[in-house]
Amino acid sequence: MEKPGLLRESAFPIVVVILVVVIFWYAAALLMNHGAALDSLKLKGIETTPLQGWLLSLALERPLLPAPHQIAVEMWNTTAQLSVTSKRSLVYHAWVTLSATLVGFGLGTALGVLLAIGIVHNRAMDKSLMPWIIASQTIPILAVAPMLIVVLNAVGISGLLPKALISTYLSFFPVVVGMVKGLRSPETIQFDLMHTYFASSSQIFWKLRWPASVPFLFASLKVAVAIALIGAIVGELPTGAVAGLGARLLSGSYYGQTIQIWSALFMAAFLAGGLVLIVGLVEKLVARTMGAKPERMAA
Repeated sequence: MEKPGLLRESAFPIVVVILVVVIFWYAAALLMNHGAALDSLKLKGIETTPLQGWLLSLALERPLLPAPHQIAVEMWNTTAQLSVTSKRSLVYHAWVTLSATLVGFGLGTALGVLLAIGIVHNRAMDKSLMPWIIASQTIPILAVAPMLIVVLNAVGISGLLPKALISTYLSFFPVVVGMVKGLRSPETIQFDLMHTYFASSSQIFWKLRWPASVPFLFASLKVAVAIALIGAIVGELPTGAVAGLGARLLSGSYYGQTIQIWSALFMAAFLAGGLVLIVGLVEKLVARTMGAKPERMAA
């Protein structure tokens, strides 16, 4: 367990970086919004001092770059001030996106693990399938998403599943790569020892390959769960969806509501961070169950 002094030392750089980002953000918001603020005052025929003009740059209804406090207020109003079932609630839209993310992440993880097992144990799959898996990730997801959604809608599949499949398409790749590396990570001498004990292929897998691959698996899952969220948001963009963070981004762009766009982006970032944190907590629990030392887990 970390000592309070060490905790303060580790938190201090983070606080400093956040403060620097906020300061530069406010400076950028002032510069970018100042012209629009002056134009707004001229249209209204209001005479103000230069200071008031600069202050208005941080209070525009539709700024080019919202100030941090404007985004914070918008997030507060659309989360704490509204019922979670309200169609205007950011929590409601986040849940719609999260549900597709979790389904796609689960499917992508299962597909990735199964493909990795096949690639490691079958030389033909390794030579024939792995290059295609790598090539699949060179296709822009923005090109794949509309085609996939149109095809699925044509066969009567709509709603959650098309978005989940796009998340699956993005999330299975890091799991495949990580698990292939993990399943092949044991050293030759360890395999020789297992063969000395006349271990079967299944025993070698469960007693050696799988435990060795667990750290690689969780490292891949942290990447996969974040990219699955991106896939769910991208899947909402070409569908004209009325719910979800992607729909929130679209409606904000249609009506020039930049504060709404940025609040949805921050909600997506917090959601991704929370999902990665949960995966990390599960990793620690699994490591403790497998007998890992606390020092190694903390590192």
